Amino acid sequence: MPVYSYDPPERFVAGAVGQPGERTFYLQASGGGRTTSVALEKGQVSQLAERLEELLDEVLRRSAGTSGGPAVAPAALADDGPLDLPLTEDFRVGAIALAWDHDGERVIIEAQEDSDEPVEPLTDDVPEDGPAVLRVRITAGQARAFSRRALQVVSQGRPPCPLCGLPLDPTGHICPRQNGHRVPRG
Repeated sequence: MPVYSYDPPERFVAGAVGQPGERTFYLQASGGGRTTSVALEKGQVSQLAERLEELLDEVLRRSAGTSGGPAVAPAALADDGPLDLPLTEDFRVGAIALAWDHDGERVIIEAQEDSDEPVEPLTDDVPEDGPAVLRVRITAGQARAFSRRALQVVSQGRPPCPLCGLPLDPTGHICPRQNGHRVPRG
């Protein structure tokens, strides 16, 4: 299967399409006149953003601030634009891997197609008959900006129930903490 490689991408963002509660989430990389869009779960977007922040904070800590880029996303790298259209799903993500390239001072993000036969992440030895892979190499500043946007996209969903934390539909929801009684959205 193909390896969609962007080193570096002109744009790398997370986004969602649809109404809260029915959204489809995407990672989208573009550059060199091509765009790759891969679908994934809301939780995967959230975890990717959180792990990116943790990775960069650890690089900063270990290097005593000499490596790992800025501690916050530079405003100049903010990208709040919509996903590029036409939006065509190239594959659905199963696993995501992260790494820090010390020599190039870049974050490597690899999203692998959901498959029964995953390949070893973050290697150049991807079998031709294996799952598809989206691989991007971005600066620490770009990674911070990506994380900020990704967390913002995730937070734009349904508000949580104040009792159990599950998402509230427009009419509320059946709350397990209320023994199956409806909690109205307030």
